[in-house]
Amino acid sequence: MLRASATATGTSIDLTAIVDDDAGDGGVPHGGLLTTFAEAALGDDEILLDDTRQRVRDTLGDAALVDAAAVIANYSALDRVADATGIPLEPAKESGTADLRAELGIDVWRRPSPPGRSG
Repeated sequence: MLRASATATGTSIDLTAIVDDDAGDGGVPHGGLLTTFAEAALGDDEILLDDTRQRVRDTLGDAALVDAAAVIANYSALDRVADATGIPLEPAKESGTADLRAELGIDVWRRPSPPGRSG
């Protein structure tokens, strides 16, 4: 979605910031902080989460903190539902994201397909 939004708005982004801490904000205002917040929210380090939550609040304000937390929660929920129900990645999305997945090296995290399923 970020890649599509950036294309639609003519914004230049570097999605390698998702997997490379040295890539900075990736062209997204406060992208590094937001990535750290997402990682902390999905992790198990309560101190890091508290610290990062406060940094987001101090830097971007309460409304942005709520928005960021809602986006993290939504993506996490969608991913869990898809995983739990065995929903495979649609062929169009798989082919449409092949270049991005290869650039970021994220296919190594792909789970094997359940027996009797391909993809």
